[in-house]
Amino acid sequence: MAKTRISISLDRQQAERIREHAERAGMDVSAYLVHAAARQMAESDAIEEQFAEVDAAIARAEAEAGAMPDEAEADAAELTERQRRDVEAALALVHGADQQGARTPGHAA
Repeated sequence: MAKTRISISLDRQQAERIREHAERAGMDVSAYLVHAAARQMAESDAIEEQFAEVDAAIARAEAEAGAMPDEAEADAAELTERQRRDVEAALALVHGADQQGARTPGHAA
């Protein structure tokens, strides 16, 4: 099988760590990196396969939502006070606001 050369750039510390790990594994650096990349690709493929149905369902839901008319304001007027509070509480959780309306650490807007 014909081989193809791929060149990578990394800092000295990363290169040295890779050399050390390759040596401990009894491999040269090229074989070690190919092995590591192959494992990562297999893991990514397995994850994508595992979640393919979920990803497809999300894509369908997003397409359906995009095709729906924007009637949020009219619908909001039809909510009961309790429903309004429930929606506000759910949105606060999504947006990372705590009970007093302040942002919780680690949540982006």
